[in-house]
Amino acid sequence: MNRATTGRTRAGVRGHLEAGLVEIPPVPYRDPADAVLGDSAMVAESRRFCRHCDEPVGRGRDGAPGRTSGFCRNCGTPFSFEPKLHAGELVAGQYEVVGCLAHGGMGWVYLAHDRNVSDRWVVLKGLLDAGDDDAMAAALAERRFLAEVEHPNIVKIFNFVQHESSGYIVMEYVGGRTLNQILTARREANAGEADPLPPAQAIAYMLEILPALGYLHQLGLLFCDFKIGNVIQTQHSVTLIDLGGVYRMDDPHSAVFGTVGYQAPEVASVGPSVASDLYTVARTLAVLCFDFRGYQTTFRFALPPQASVPVLARYDSLYRFLLTGTAPDPDDRFQSADEMGEQLYGVLREIVADRDARPVPAASRLFGGPLGGGDERPDWLALPRPLLDTDDRAAGYLVTITASDPNELIAQLTAAPERTLEVALRHASALIEFGQVDEAKAMLAEIEAGDPWDWRVHWYRGVAELVRQRPYLARAEFEAVYRSLPGELAPKLALGVACESAGEFQAAVPWYDIVSRTDPGFTAAAFGLARCLLEVNERERALAAYDRVPDSSSAYVDAQTARIQTLAARGGNRNGTGNGNANGAGTGNGAGGRAGELLAAGAILQSLPVRGEQRARLEAELLEAALELVQQGRAFDDGRASLIGHRFSERDLRFGVERAYRELARWAATSAERIQLVDRANQTRPRTWT
Repeated sequence: MNRATTGRTRAGVRGHLEAGLVEIPPVPYRDPADAVLGDSAMVAESRRFCRHCDEPVGRGRDGAPGRTSGFCRNCGTPFSFEPKLHAGELVAGQYEVVGCLAHGGMGWVYLAHDRNVSDRWVVLKGLLDAGDDDAMAAALAERRFLAEVEHPNIVKIFNFVQHESSGYIVMEYVGGRTLNQILTARREANAGEADPLPPAQAIAYMLEILPALGYLHQLGLLFCDFKIGNVIQTQHSVTLIDLGGVYRMDDPHSAVFGTVGYQAPEVASVGPSVASDLYTVARTLAVLCFDFRGYQTTFRFALPPQASVPVLARYDSLYRFLLTGTAPDPDDRFQSADEMGEQLYGVLREIVADRDARPVPAASRLFGGPLGGGDERPDWLALPRPLLDTDDRAAGYLVTITASDPNELIAQLTAAPERTLEVALRHASALIEFGQVDEAKAMLAEIEAGDPWDWRVHWYRGVAELVRQRPYLARAEFEAVYRSLPGELAPKLALGVACESAGEFQAAVPWYDIVSRTDPGFTAAAFGLARCLLEVNERERALAAYDRVPDSSSAYVDAQTARIQTLAARGGNRNGTGNGNANGAGTGNGAGGRAGELLAAGAILQSLPVRGEQRARLEAELLEAALELVQQGRAFDDGRASLIGHRFSERDLRFGVERAYRELARWAATSAERIQLVDRANQTRPRTWT
C-alpha cells in the first residue's frame, strides 16, 4: 500500500504552455536538412562504454584519438560507435538516408526521406551495436506495440524495418530543439556559464509532458529514460521522443534503460515503476531549474542543500515538490502523473504570483473553498476542509447528512450503511469540532494503521491540536501535509495559523504571505499576515496586506475597517503596540505623514458602506487621533485639511469627537456605558459661551 491508495486526485493534468501563466520563447522552424551532423557524426570519447561491463572503451591515449570500433580490454566484448547508414543509402527499399541527427544511449538517429509517402521527412533510429542483444530485443518490442501509441505529445512511430541484419524504428520527424539544446544555447549565450531556465518555464514544460507519461502509464507502459534530451520543444508544444527505453509493465524480463542522474535508485534492484518514471520528471525539472552540479555523482540520488540553491531557497514549494518527487522510498513519491501535475501546477501558481505580483486563484480538487473568519485572531475554523472523495462507496449517504446538533450528527455517522474511509474521516472531523479530541485521535490512529500515507490523518490531527491549543504539535502535523501536497495552499494557511497561535509571528509571515498573494480569496491569510506584520513592526506591509482582500469579497469592509483602525491607532497598530507612536514616529513620514495617514483613513471610511455604531466608533478613533496631533502642534499649519468633514483645527475636531461619542451613546447596550460615553463627549467638546 502507498500514497496511491488515498485516491485524491480525480482529474487529468493539462498542458499549460498556452494557459496564459507562462510565456515560452518560441522555437523557430528549422529546415530538417540543416540539422544533419555531417562529418561531426561521432560519439564523444567520454560517452563510449562497453555494453557488457560498462568499462570505458574507445578512449585516446598519448595524444592519439580513440578507436571507434574494437574490443573491450576488460571483457573482450566487441564495440562499434560508427554510424551504420550513410547519406544516399536506401533502407528497406523505402527510406533514403540524408545523414545523422544525433546519437543516444541505444543508437544512432538518422534523417531520411520516405520515398513511398510524398518524400516526407522521417527519422530512423538504429542500434548502437547490431550485436547488442538487449538493444535489438528492445527494438523488436517497439515494433509490436509502439505503433499503437497515439498522443499529441508523443512522437509517432510509423514502421519498423530490417536492413542488413540491423533493425530500425521509423518515426515522425519532430522539428524543434530538445531541452538539452535549449540549455546548451543559453550557456553559450552566457559566456559559457550555466544559465538555467526560469522555474516557471521549466515547470510549464513538465506540465505539458506529464499527460503524455500518464497516457503511457494507462497503457501499461513506462518511459524509463525521461531526461532533457528526450523532450523537444516545437513551435507550439513539446513532444516526447526516443521511445527506445519504453518498458511494458507486464513484461518484467525486458531490458531496462535509463540515464545516471535521472534514474531512481531502486530500478537496478526491483525494476521500474510509475513512481520511478515520475522520479525522472522531478530530476529533469531540477536540472532545468538550477545549475545542478554533481547530479550524476555527488547528488546522484539526492538534492543539494536548499540554502545553496537560490531558486530553491526562494521557492520553498518547488523544493518540497522536488523532495517528494525524488523521495528514496517509491511509496513516498507521487503515485500518478495526475497527482504530480496537480501539485506542480500549484507550485507554478505560487511562482507566477510572486514573479508578476498578481494573484493566480484556482479551485483545489482536494480542499473546499476558502472559509471566512480569522479576522481578529488565528482561528482553526477558518481553515478549508478536505473534500469528500466521491469515489467512496458511502459518498452518496454522506452528502445527505445535514444535522448540526452534535448528538444527531454523530448518530447519523454511526448509522452509516458501511464504515468506509470517508465515513471514518467525517466522524473524526465531527468529534474534533465538538471538542471530543481524544476519541477523534483514536479513530485517526486506526485509519493511519490501514494507510500510513493518507495526508488527511495528519490534517485532522493538526486541527485537533489547534482545538486543544497546542499549536507546536499542530505545526508538525501540517508540515507532514505540506510534504505530501507541496502545491496546495491549505496546508500553508494552516502552518500560518499554527505559527501565529504559538506566538511565532515572524515564522507565520511567509506562510500567510504566499497564500494571500496567490489567492486573495483566502482572506484569513491576508488578515493573519497583517496581524503578524504589525507584531514584528512592519506597519507599511501590514497596511498593504489588508488591501489584498478584493472588493468583491464579503470580508472587504472588515479589511478596510481594520486598515482604518491601523492608520488611526496611536501606537502604530490596532492593539496600540508595534511600530509608530502618536507623533508619527516609525511611519517614515513625520508629522505630515501621520496627518496624511489620517486623511487617507478618512477617505477610506467615506467610501465604505458602514453605518450606525460601527461608523461612529471609527469616526471617534480617527478624530481623536487627529485632535491629539493638532494639540501637539504637528498637523497642517493652514488648518484647511478636512477629515471626514472636519477641518484640521482643534475646535472643529473637538466638535467632531463630541458628536461621535454622543452617537455611540445612542447604541450603548447598558445605562452605565451610555453615561460613560456622554461624559466623554462633554469632556471633549470645546468651551463655548452657551
